[in-house]
Amino acid sequence: MKKHKTSVRVRYAETDQMGVVYHGNYAQFFEIGRTEWLRSLGVTYKYMEKTGVMLPVISLSCKFKKSALYDDELTISTFIKKAPSIKIEFDYEITNQEGELICTGNTILAFIDMKTKKPIRCPEYIMEKLNKYEHEY
Repeated sequence: MKKHKTSVRVRYAETDQMGVVYHGNYAQFFEIGRTEWLRSLGVTYKYMEKTGVMLPVISLSCKFKKSALYDDELTISTFIKKAPSIKIEFDYEITNQEGELICTGNTILAFIDMKTKKPIRCPEYIMEKLNKYEHEY
């Protein structure tokens, strides 16, 4: 399982009137996690699009455990449990600066050919990079 961690600080604009992170912002935290996960492999969305591949979210779930608050430093742990095929499934754990679990989540994304708008298999350049982590699946 390839795992990556990245940190973000909760901005005032991401909170409601009570200083609690608005639930809709967790989708953006997950996006930060997976784009940095890909970047840790040496792949960016920009490069994928340049090679004709889109990666839209087709499923998203989130389970809240504790509120994240304004100015908290959150750690987003992003990982996959199995090798991608036509889809890639990411799992997430978000903790605060005290190490308390804030939420867990999951997204499923599909590899799509930008010209045909049809699903395709995971690009070989991603599979090659993931093969370095084969023993971790």
